Amino acid sequence: MSIEQALVERSSNQCELCSATDNLSVYEVPPVTETHSDKCIYTCQTCKDQVESNIDITPTHWHCLNDSMWSQVPAVQVVAYRMLSRLAADNGWAQDALDMIYLEEDTLAWAKVALAEDDDIKHVDSNGVVLQAGDTVTLIKDLDVKGSSLTAKRGTAVRNIGLTSNPEHIEGRVDGQRIVILTKFVKK
Repeated sequence: MSIEQALVERSSNQCELCSATDNLSVYEVPPVTETHSDKCIYTCQTCKDQVESNIDITPTHWHCLNDSMWSQVPAVQVVAYRMLSRLAADNGWAQDALDMIYLEEDTLAWAKVALAEDDDIKHVDSNGVVLQAGDTVTLIKDLDVKGSSLTAKRGTAVRNIGLTSNPEHIEGRVDGQRIVILTKFVKK
């Protein structure tokens, strides 16, 4: 059985991300060492174009991830995690979904590989120091957290930060709440 036939059967001939039924094709989820149906998803052209590019992302299209992120297929989970990570900085619903998603350790490592490989993206603090995932930073200004009554106070240490696809944003926990912070308001 070919990879495409296996994916058609697995997906019931629908996009595994948004359930569309037109213009479907195989998408190999990077990094690709060997092509196998377990490392691919069956997706529509709209999803494929936006997954492969950082531009022209239509956030409303990706509300479909609220359903597909619960797929039992690791390749679908990986793509859902990556897209939610890209959308989380500007979309509260995506951050909420990202906080809820559960991935096995090996699937999570696979999902984070491509995020880490975005070598064009460098996150730098207010002093120009390059930030890495897992670093501890300090806030240099009081920050009002959108959508919350929380004010993150100047001098607050934010441990184990996460990097986003936007070089001006990092993620971290302040008072137990996961927030997005502008890199210009932190120092390492």
